[in-house]
Amino acid sequence: MTSATQNHHDILSYTKDPSLDKWPLMGSPMFPIMIVGIYLYFVLKLGPQMMASRKPFDLKPLLIAYNFTMVIASLVLSIGFFTSGLVTHFITEGCSPKTRGPSAFSYTFSSYSWWYFFTKVVELADTVFFVLRKKDRQVTFLHVYHHSSLVLGTWAYMKYLPGEQGVLIGTVNSIVHVIMYFYYMVAALGPEYQKYIWWKKYMTAIQLGQFVFILLSLATLSLLKCQVSHVLNMLFGANTLVFLCLFSKFYRQTYKKSKTVD
Repeated sequence: MTSATQNHHDILSYTKDPSLDKWPLMGSPMFPIMIVGIYLYFVLKLGPQMMASRKPFDLKPLLIAYNFTMVIASLVLSIGFFTSGLVTHFITEGCSPKTRGPSAFSYTFSSYSWWYFFTKVVELADTVFFVLRKKDRQVTFLHVYHHSSLVLGTWAYMKYLPGEQGVLIGTVNSIVHVIMYFYYMVAALGPEYQKYIWWKKYMTAIQLGQFVFILLSLATLSLLKCQVSHVLNMLFGANTLVFLCLFSKFYRQTYKKSKTVD
């Protein structure tokens, strides 16, 4: 067995809980594939066809409740990553861990990873609500790719390569989502509350900052030759770079263009 293979085996034995395969939606790749397949079919074809001859649905009460729930869920995950000791563990032992082996860490790690994955499944509703409200301009490639790839990517990460650096990404993303869904919740309250969400531009900037931070962190782990999966570093890095490019393009088109018009 090569050193790289042994390192990969050690990482899996330390981070993946043995019972994970029996958890909801984790038994087979067909589960996330079917979920994303149904999602894509509805938001790209069936939904627009159904709404073509209908008036937009008034989902105000549902949107307020949904976004409030997502704020709380993201906040609970953010706090949980810290209070569970996962973040502290990653900072203190993520680069030079003690002797690896199955431990209580694996169950805690897998539990928070699964709940994070579950929120990504729930967040597919964002696009469904756009379709039902006939907000077709918001169903962009960026939006659909972002939601689809996170469901599939998070599932594959948990199942096949649950490296510890996922703690970093899950924590940062959950914190950003607290801000994002709070913005959506206020927006859903109605036009009279628009004055309170003047910071939309900065919310997008925070999302961009998140991607830059993640890329720099992954690069640091690789440069320091930390005992984490470098294959996972490259996979995370590649997808984060795609997100950075897509969100940067959105930022330029939305804010630079509007500034020029003004």
